[in-house]
Amino acid sequence: MNTRVDTEPRALETTLAILRRRWWIIALTTILVAAAAFVFSKLERKEYTATTTVQVLASPQVNPNTGLPLSASSTAVDPTVQATAIQLISRQPAVAAATARTIGHGLTPGEVQSAIGVSQQTTTNLVNVSATSTSPALAAAIANTYVSRYISTQNAQARASLSQSLRLVKSQLRALPSQSRASAQGQALQAQAEALRIAIKIQNGGVQLVTRAATPSGSSSPKVTRNAALGIIVGLLLGLGIAFLLERLDRRIKSVEELEHAFRLPLLAAVPQNSAFSAPPVLDAPADQPHKEVFRLLRAYLRYFNVDKELRLLMVTSAMSGDGKTTVAYNLAEAAQEAGTKTLLLETDLRRPDLARHYGLAAGPGLSEVLTGGATAHDAVQPVAITTRVNGTHAQVSLDVLVAGQLPPNPAELLESQAMVDVLAWASEHYGMVIIDTAPVAVVSDAMPLLPKVDGVLLVSQVGRNSTDAVAFLRDRLTGVNAPLLGVVANAVREKRAHGYGYAYGGYESRNAVTADTPAIPASLDSPGHVSPPDDRHR
Repeated sequence: MNTRVDTEPRALETTLAILRRRWWIIALTTILVAAAAFVFSKLERKEYTATTTVQVLASPQVNPNTGLPLSASSTAVDPTVQATAIQLISRQPAVAAATARTIGHGLTPGEVQSAIGVSQQTTTNLVNVSATSTSPALAAAIANTYVSRYISTQNAQARASLSQSLRLVKSQLRALPSQSRASAQGQALQAQAEALRIAIKIQNGGVQLVTRAATPSGSSSPKVTRNAALGIIVGLLLGLGIAFLLERLDRRIKSVEELEHAFRLPLLAAVPQNSAFSAPPVLDAPADQPHKEVFRLLRAYLRYFNVDKELRLLMVTSAMSGDGKTTVAYNLAEAAQEAGTKTLLLETDLRRPDLARHYGLAAGPGLSEVLTGGATAHDAVQPVAITTRVNGTHAQVSLDVLVAGQLPPNPAELLESQAMVDVLAWASEHYGMVIIDTAPVAVVSDAMPLLPKVDGVLLVSQVGRNSTDAVAFLRDRLTGVNAPLLGVVANAVREKRAHGYGYAYGGYESRNAVTADTPAIPASLDSPGHVSPPDDRHR
């Protein structure tokens, strides 16, 4: 039950997120389709419809055996009779031909037949006969002439049938002897003959004209407003379909929630998109820089991973290059050093190192020289001065950095060597926290030998950049070697994407968004009741 309640809001949030990301596709498609419908409607040739109304009547019924009338004309009509009449009116090639001859002007019977439309008025015995043409006068002429010819044809056929019955009765009368004409049989035949004469005079053919068609003052098509409205509806539906199709085909992770779900790890931090994070430290900069608060909070959360074992060696890696793992590593190292923890920032990316350039340090000696015996770790460490606040006053502290050094031809072998094990042991002994910046795990295997030797791994991923396939590959690769995964850091998150997300681990979350305006670490961080240790499966 809880799963269902939780799933429904997530599905709604996912749908709204798709609409926010793809709104321009939906809007553009809607505008284009509506504009196309409007333009084509304007360019379409105008047509005019004229309508005449007739009444369907019940014709005198004739005995099929004797040919004599059974009932008189009536205004009541059976629905079946009316439906049959509608079909008869609309399917009269002879009437269409007669109409074409009467009107002339090159009009053909086929054009008349295609112009005629017949429809029934609701719950009445009235039938509308309409004609559509590019000329309003011609439309009225076709409708009136067609109905007139049809009524005339029906009347002629009905009179011919009754006249045949009258001739039959007269022949029966003539066949009677003269003395028998005064008999009951003779009188009956005479009455029948008189009834047939009356029926012939009043015969209506089953259809009677009610109103003639007037020349239409406005066109019946195209309906520009209606077509434009339909274009908006069709364009909106088409835009939604295209948006959701593109979303389905786009394999990139587009939100921090998707990132958390793809890694199957708790979200530890959502780092806002801010160029200040990649800037080197300035000596006279204020200690309480607001944009650094996100890393102070992350450092504070990492303290709670010390429940099972002390978290000293912390690896920071990513699936692909460009995710910002190095930015996260040195900002987290600075936050830890500012908090009073003696910290070493260790660069093990021996292929594309960046720390020397970022801090303006010497490119060597570095880790590669230490691993090959060209220098000691103590001698290769370079201090970086950063500003912090101690007892309410600004002070300068030093962050130790061990850069990569000269690029070796065999980085994987060096990182897998006993010398690297010795470096990690020395760093763990002399520092309270060691932040290890590695090469992307999904690109090269350099960092794989370090996984069993570290106390925890932070995975950095940039929202909107990595694909679900790359994340799945990294996740499976790390879980396959039982790496001590702590959680995910979403980097360069736009403010809209970060809204409602902050830090989370161990099944407990704080949904306060972390932005550059966050003033300080919340007091809840010091309350163990609000935070629990991470799940054992992530250790």
